Amino acid sequence: MDLLANLATGFAVAGTPINLLYAFIGCLLGTLIGVLPGIGPVATIAMLLPATYALPPESALIMLAGIYYGAQYGGSTTAILVNLPGESSSVVTTLDGYQMARQGRAGPALAAAGLGSFFAGCVGTLLLAGFAAPLSEMAFAFGPAEYCSLMVVGLIGAVVLASGSLLKAIAMIILGLLLGLVGTDVNSGMTRFSMDIPELTDGIGFVAVAMGLFGYAEIITNLAKNENDREVFTAKVQGLMPTREDFRQMMPAVLRGTALGSVLGVLPGGGAVLASFAAYTLEKKIKLKAGEVPLGQGNIRGVASPESANNAGAQTSFIPLLTLGIPPNAVMALMVGAMTIHNIQPGPQVMTVNPELFWGLIVSMWIGNLMLIILNLPMIGVWIKLLTVPYHYMFPAIVLFCAIGVYTTNNSTFDIGLVAFFGLAGYVFTKLGCEPAPLLLGFILGPMMEEYLKRALKLARGDWSVFVTRPLSAALLAIGVLLLVLVLLPAIKSKREEAFVED
Repeated sequence: MDLLANLATGFAVAGTPINLLYAFIGCLLGTLIGVLPGIGPVATIAMLLPATYALPPESALIMLAGIYYGAQYGGSTTAILVNLPGESSSVVTTLDGYQMARQGRAGPALAAAGLGSFFAGCVGTLLLAGFAAPLSEMAFAFGPAEYCSLMVVGLIGAVVLASGSLLKAIAMIILGLLLGLVGTDVNSGMTRFSMDIPELTDGIGFVAVAMGLFGYAEIITNLAKNENDREVFTAKVQGLMPTREDFRQMMPAVLRGTALGSVLGVLPGGGAVLASFAAYTLEKKIKLKAGEVPLGQGNIRGVASPESANNAGAQTSFIPLLTLGIPPNAVMALMVGAMTIHNIQPGPQVMTVNPELFWGLIVSMWIGNLMLIILNLPMIGVWIKLLTVPYHYMFPAIVLFCAIGVYTTNNSTFDIGLVAFFGLAGYVFTKLGCEPAPLLLGFILGPMMEEYLKRALKLARGDWSVFVTRPLSAALLAIGVLLLVLVLLPAIKSKREEAFVED
């Protein structure tokens, strides 16, 4: 009964005209940036953070959340029609979706992606509503030592679940932690690593780091590609409804993708990208039926499963953010920034102090998923027209809006220079095969972990054993050690590398 009462509160908040409007704006922007290659949800949310200053907290978070899960829908359109993933979680969708488009079956591929995304998004939101309250209650048992240990596990999880080399992922985490140290120490008041630059006394701006690493770096990467290679299937999108055989193949795949994405979305370092890769890997392991097209050659399961997984992962990644205050991925790290802007401390107290915000955000996800089905399937012609716009017309506008967004944060031209620097750094990281998401997580979690570490040691009078003598803290550290040991085992290491193979 408590859950029903809480959901009624959420509907009362999310159902107001102003919040419905911002949910629609978020879903529309999310679909748009998912469709257009060159700027993902991280850069878009980072760019819009300054704009949320003037909004009520509920409206701001509802809009930003809509951008995140809306991008998972829109990314599939570009992946299927142009063979370019508009969003990183849609990389594997290109493998079968584009082949279906080449065979004149772009319509069923888009429908499978849209319907699978809708089902998975609704299930993910239901899980968020069901598990949020118990987890928030459990979180009140956490002290500074437990939170510090939990963040250690989060950073280890980000390393374990990052694609590519373990060594590179560790290096990115450490670099993020070091960047987080720049600024003034809260306890001593001393300035650290600012290199006598006045603008760095308050630390490096989070928006500048996020927008540079993800927005500008993505633009530079796209400019390096040959635009003539893009082939848009505008004439072949006829008949969206999948056949009865398509439904028979895709429904089990949607269920598998939803289940896998729901679990992986909660894990630190997980989220939509890992979920889609893992779901596609799982589908490759399943034996083909008689007459079924192999995966990679236009199998509808290769579209339905990863698209379901990335939407379920996007929804359930809100669970650790809203219940424990720990961002499991880069987008959730930005949501922490948005909550901080509105003087909201992420964590279990959100449910008790701001129940309208908490449940309004959850209910808005159901409403948003319904809006996205309407935006994506009937309006597919509009998105196809947008894909025909040459990229050299789009990127100057994107660069301009990013620069304006960064400047308005602190009214500082120094921040624009920082964005340019991190944009070049992000491009170099991409060329070196280093994933920037662990760096952003390290940058966000580092200062928080340092604060909880100092607080725990002060309460324990400098006794480091507090982290192993408190049962919950010791259990969390043991999980972290176990994760590291498991991932270093040869059999697990080979499976991990196989999970992120794109072809």
